[in-house]
Amino acid sequence: MARKRQDDPPKGSPAWMNTFSDLMNLLLCFFVLLFSMSSVDEDKYDQLLASLNSSFSIFSGGGSAIGEGQLISSGVSQLNKLDSYVSEMGYEAEEEVDSDETDPMKYLEEQRKELSEEMYDEITELTEKYKIDQKVDVKIDGHNQYIKLSIGGSVLFDSGIAEIKQEALPILNKIGDILNEYSDCLIKIEGHTDNAPITTNIKFADNMDLSAARAISVWNYLTDKKGLDPSTLEASGRSEFDPIASNDTPEGRAKNRRVEIKIYNELSK
Repeated sequence: MARKRQDDPPKGSPAWMNTFSDLMNLLLCFFVLLFSMSSVDEDKYDQLLASLNSSFSIFSGGGSAIGEGQLISSGVSQLNKLDSYVSEMGYEAEEEVDSDETDPMKYLEEQRKELSEEMYDEITELTEKYKIDQKVDVKIDGHNQYIKLSIGGSVLFDSGIAEIKQEALPILNKIGDILNEYSDCLIKIEGHTDNAPITTNIKFADNMDLSAARAISVWNYLTDKKGLDPSTLEASGRSEFDPIASNDTPEGRAKNRRVEIKIYNELSK
């Protein structure tokens, strides 16, 4: 008897798979609708975003996702614009980093300014305490690196001379007391002159020699008599090349003849 040939199985997916797929699609739509209509605690969500933002510096543009419903409560169709939301968040985050107050350079400048202002107030009070505020001009550097004490050349020296006048020693002695309060700081002593050639003392070839010799005289006094650390003191001559007034008038030339003592704050060493 001939053996009966088995029928081939029907092609395609079983019929039950169509029903199952429809069911899964309906369930997915159902849960999406539930999610879109759900209520979210905005306060807790904001706290979560703030915590993540402080920890990882992200989500700077996502704070309005719940409150204004950019991504959820306006409808699932807005998810098609997800790439634009992500781009906007990235731009906002970049701007925030650029203007961040914790930028290292900006933070250093703020700390340097605060320290310079504190030093200025202290030194001004000390010059008043020692009654030399009429002889010593105190200023803050424009870049907040140092406090400058400026003493008129005629207060410390006779014309064309680098030896400190006897009557100027009490003033320099009190300046030394002030500088001892900042013995850990770098201190620069600069001699300045006007542009008039030297005619009264052949010991110095020019104003550069004179200005350097005057700065060294002050350096020697502060280290020998006041005990300041020579490793933290520098002396140099600037001649007429850094004027603070016009050399065309006697008054301007008198202002340019000076000794400046610059006390650098600890952030500018």
